[in-house]
Amino acid sequence: MELQRVAHIADGIRKEVGKAIVGQDEVIELMLTGLLCGGHILLEGVPGTGKTLLAQAFASTLSLKFGRVQFTPDMMPGDVIGTNLFNFRTNTFVLTEGPIFTDLLLADEINRTPPKTQAALLQAMNERAVTIDGKTYALGADFMVVATQNPIEQQGTYPLPEAQLDRFLFKIDVTYPSRDEERAIVTQHGHRSAMPKLSDFGIQTQADPATLADLRATSEQIVLTPQIIDYIVDVVRATRQHPAIETGGSTRAANALAASVRALAALNGRDFVIPDDVKRLARPILRHRIVLAPNAEIDGLTPDRIVNEILDQTAAPR
Repeated sequence: MELQRVAHIADGIRKEVGKAIVGQDEVIELMLTGLLCGGHILLEGVPGTGKTLLAQAFASTLSLKFGRVQFTPDMMPGDVIGTNLFNFRTNTFVLTEGPIFTDLLLADEINRTPPKTQAALLQAMNERAVTIDGKTYALGADFMVVATQNPIEQQGTYPLPEAQLDRFLFKIDVTYPSRDEERAIVTQHGHRSAMPKLSDFGIQTQADPATLADLRATSEQIVLTPQIIDYIVDVVRATRQHPAIETGGSTRAANALAASVRALAALNGRDFVIPDDVKRLARPILRHRIVLAPNAEIDGLTPDRIVNEILDQTAAPR
């Protein structure tokens, strides 16, 4: 697929999602980037910032089957992946598929369920398959998890373990809209208190599964020069040597950064990656993959601040 075609489709997706979501341009751009390189997304933001509607609109523009799980403390793994139930009429066990059997799965408030249930997503996110009673079921190439978690109301939450966090391509901060954006939202939706229905926006599909496969194939062909590869590796390795970081980024983080900058370049109609692509995506790639040292948290340092410092100190190719 020609890069101009990739950029045109991406513009169409942005426009259609924008019918339902006012603002959040950076979030939509990162979700598009994750889509092209087959990554999963973790959205963190206060309640009421449109995270659920964003995921629904995104799936609708891409003709993806949408599924949603509201995670709760009493949820069990079988509630997510499904279970085999005995059919007395046929004397056989029949698979009752869980909500994970979809294309785009919204895992709402994922940190409200215990680690045992969180772990039900691990195989699906890594292999795009689930195993039930010893039999493995494929979920399809388009399977994508968009999980949400709230940064407040920590009572009754179970923080995601590092192994689970590492399987998310991006952790995206969903912030409050600007004053003008919020005014537009109130003007558009202020006549009712309930969340609007997606059908109210007239969103048009911009890509089908075959088109998505072409988009991903084009993204994989984007040139990554040896200098850019060195830069990516140096940035990730620097997180393992920084005194304020207890655990740095994994090799998976370096691979994720390499794949995502290719996708970002394709979205912008370029067949090559530039250092600014790495700088733009380093924070959402690394912020959830590094563990701060205790003294860093006492000093009020944040992962984003430390990643910015690493980017400033790591020489970029010219």
